[in-house]
Amino acid sequence: MKLSKFNYKLPEELIALHPTPNRDESRLMVLHRDTKKIEHKEFKDIIKYFDNDDVLVFNNTKVFPARLYGNKEKTGAEIEVFLLRELNKEQRLWDVLVDPARKIRIGNKLYFGEDDLLVAEVIDNTTSRGRTLRFLFDGPYDEFKETLYNLGETPLPKFINREVVPEDRERYQTIYAKHEGAVAAPTAGMHFSRELMKRLEIKGINFAEVTLHVGLGNFRSVDVEDLTKHKMDSEQIFITEEATKIVNTGKERKKRVCAVGTTVMRTLESSVSTFGHVKPFEGWTNKFIFPPFEFRVANAMITNFHLPYSTLLMMGAAFGGYDFVMDAYAKAVKEKYRFGTYGDAILII
Repeated sequence: MKLSKFNYKLPEELIALHPTPNRDESRLMVLHRDTKKIEHKEFKDIIKYFDNDDVLVFNNTKVFPARLYGNKEKTGAEIEVFLLRELNKEQRLWDVLVDPARKIRIGNKLYFGEDDLLVAEVIDNTTSRGRTLRFLFDGPYDEFKETLYNLGETPLPKFINREVVPEDRERYQTIYAKHEGAVAAPTAGMHFSRELMKRLEIKGINFAEVTLHVGLGNFRSVDVEDLTKHKMDSEQIFITEEATKIVNTGKERKKRVCAVGTTVMRTLESSVSTFGHVKPFEGWTNKFIFPPFEFRVANAMITNFHLPYSTLLMMGAAFGGYDFVMDAYAKAVKEKYRFGTYGDAILII
């Protein structure tokens, strides 16, 4: 499968810059894999496609304010620092990306906030853009973390080309987010409102939660034509015993098991037995799913409309069938669906 097969013409005005006023009122395209039928609905209509004891699997990761703006010592040049992951709590060490990278060397100090509220020292070059920073902060850890996050900004992807606004802190997050560690939101889950979750619960649908701390690999461009040569960034995942019981029971009963988003699908497929049962797991995954791929756990999937050439589009095409999904994308452009993080959703069944 070649990279060039995942290009399509996306008018810039169809990239959603803001979420819909209500989470569950975005548009929903329903793709029926068996009949190749396409339906156009509202997201809250999703309840009609699930019955008693069906399973919805959610990613309960929580996004933290990962983007900071600081100044380099002496020159005062503005530097964007993107926090990727905490390496050492006691030593205040973080893995980060810096931009522009060429200006930052080991030993440089960076200053953040008014009156240089926070200072960091570059102690390692991990990649061409990546660095390890040690934050110099004398107070207790909780105070450091609060200071860091107060200075941070909601890490909207760059293709949402606008200023970050206060509503983003809540809306660039699912309502069931629990475990902090993501630098990008599991976007399919952002369509679920509390009211819709309650209605699904009353109808007897079972919920399972897994955790995948979404990294920037989701937005990293694929720069090889042969997809077998692309390497995904590793992301941390957690699958509890409780989640495996709910998912495996649903499978045994031949119920609909729906992965809410590509991150959930990747998590489930990263810890599955040869018999198609999910196993408890705690570790890392760099699984890259593109057509053709044999899915062994979920038989339904909710996802957003993703940008050309993205690994997220590739997974959707693997699950729904390449020709069917690319045809659906062409229809979505024609029907002016909204694309990207704050865009509309697809249910593939």
